[in-house]
Amino acid sequence: MPATPLLVVPFREVRHFGPEDSLHVEAIRVRASQHQWTIPAHRHEGLHQFQLLTEGAMVGILDGERHALKAPAAVMVAPGVVHSFVYEPDSAGSQVTVPSEALASLSAHSPAIGQRLSQKLILDEAALGAGLADCAQRFAMLGDEFMAQRAGRAEALQSHVILLALWFLRHQEAISGSGRLRASRDTLVQRYRGLVELHFAEHRPLGFYAGSLGVTADHLSRVCRATTSTGALELLHARVALEAKRMLAHFDLTVADVAERLGFDDVGYFSRFFKATTGSAPSAYREALAEGLAAAPRRARSLG
Repeated sequence: MPATPLLVVPFREVRHFGPEDSLHVEAIRVRASQHQWTIPAHRHEGLHQFQLLTEGAMVGILDGERHALKAPAAVMVAPGVVHSFVYEPDSAGSQVTVPSEALASLSAHSPAIGQRLSQKLILDEAALGAGLADCAQRFAMLGDEFMAQRAGRAEALQSHVILLALWFLRHQEAISGSGRLRASRDTLVQRYRGLVELHFAEHRPLGFYAGSLGVTADHLSRVCRATTSTGALELLHARVALEAKRMLAHFDLTVADVAERLGFDDVGYFSRFFKATTGSAPSAYREALAEGLAAAPRRARSLG
């Protein structure tokens, strides 16, 4: 049965069919005000989005997780992350949308950076700390270059967005804690995560991954637990559950359809797996996500 996407926003729509640029910069209020300050759930394929909220407040739901933020706050949305935002009226800030291939140079020689770029990042006022001024300056410099028509514009935009992405990655590292930092630097864990990305829907046993990496399953699990506080099997299950959450949030599929697409022969087993991994049944998760978005305007107003 073919999937029916709720909303996949291509780069051309993000840019309002503007000039052919390597990225797009706009004020938050431009798009938010056009949609009554509510951006419905959608995802970007092959796009990264960076956002800095400088005034007001918002409630964001990213892959089913709710984040209530007051300005200042910064968000990095990775490709594939299902996200929606509800802003307080007259909130302000900047948003940069860039094809992920423009950031490829960052991960070309570092799988760890590639892994970190594949994850969402939310920074509230406390996490921004003294880095707020630097973050705001990077958004401002990128926006100024985007609006200008100077020689070397494309090259300058590329350089600015690389520096902006690095700013986010450095703050991610600063707040992630020693365990996650060790994980990001551990080659075996990164190689394992890479294999999981390729095969997570195939229901391969842990021994398959360990054998492909040239280690035993016990060794792989010990390394994963030592560096991430999570065992290798739990990491695999978490990736399957994340894909299930994205399908439930973003596609007009039944729970049985989602189970089948993820390689589960028994929808009942899939439902038990999903509840054990996420804490809620698939249908309850989908309902809670819809209710959360509907309740977001009230929550956003209460932040003021």
